Amino acid sequence: MSPLLIILIVLIGLAVFAALIIAGMYNKLVALRNRFKNAWAQIDVQLKRRYDLIPNLVETTKGYLKHERGTLEAVIAARNSAASANTRVTANPGDPEAMKSLSSAEGSLSGALGRLFALTEAYPDLKANTSMNQLMEELTSTENKVSFARQAYNDSVMGYNTGRETFPSNIIAGMFNFGPAELFAVEKPEEREAVKVSFS
Repeated sequence: MSPLLIILIVLIGLAVFAALIIAGMYNKLVALRNRFKNAWAQIDVQLKRRYDLIPNLVETTKGYLKHERGTLEAVIAARNSAASANTRVTANPGDPEAMKSLSSAEGSLSGALGRLFALTEAYPDLKANTSMNQLMEELTSTENKVSFARQAYNDSVMGYNTGRETFPSNIIAGMFNFGPAELFAVEKPEEREAVKVSFS
């Protein structure tokens, strides 16, 4: 066998080996990206459930809180803003600006709901209303599910971002436009507190 043929075989072997390494890294990044998108889908389901519960909650409280129209309107406005921001994130969970917008809108919604719940404490008839109690239980359950789904999403985003930032995967990520993903984080310290929904 001639030395030129041996060199050619070695070069072809190295090229195939390099192609397999690149394909493996690319496939790993795709899997990580799909994992965080799936984790977002789980949050999306819970947020939509939350958004569906809020109008029922406002309707139930309307009769009791006639003089608190501003608070009820603020809750609905915050809910609509959060639902709109959620739609933008669902279209592209990797968009950092959309995720920041949703985090801010969710913080505003939590604040508005907190004010509503504080007001309801002053109305004993409302606290005793079975529909209201049932809605509050469903909302509490949904809030817990959102928290767990958010944690799973953030874990998936961290895994994806780590995968795309480590060497040599970062070269492949740059070549194939694997952009960073944004965590779904609460921006203000007062928003970190869970919404209080107890009627004891």
